[in-house]
Amino acid sequence: MAIPTLSPEQLQAAREAATQARRARAELKEKVRAGTLTLGQALDIAAKDDVLAHVKVVDLLKAMPRVGDKRAAEIMERLEIASNRRVRGLGRHQVAGLKAEFEQ
Repeated sequence: MAIPTLSPEQLQAAREAATQARRARAELKEKVRAGTLTLGQALDIAAKDDVLAHVKVVDLLKAMPRVGDKRAAEIMERLEIASNRRVRGLGRHQVAGLKAEFEQ
């Protein structure tokens, strides 16, 4: 299947949509980093939003305070979450495990 040829206007619209999506995902991670949102709240919001559902789970975990590469990898391995999994691809038990991990 050939890649369709897009007009300059269509290319610009696609670029703008991609930029907005990246900004929305970065904003979600920043709210988690700042403590405005808990991980559970972020997962709930991302599950309902098509753009935010594409956030990688490992990136969301690393946005949490005191969670770096090593701890994020340990949590994901314990909960049997693949390293490339996105929020949309999580099962209900995985979501419940992540929420339980960071309950206060």
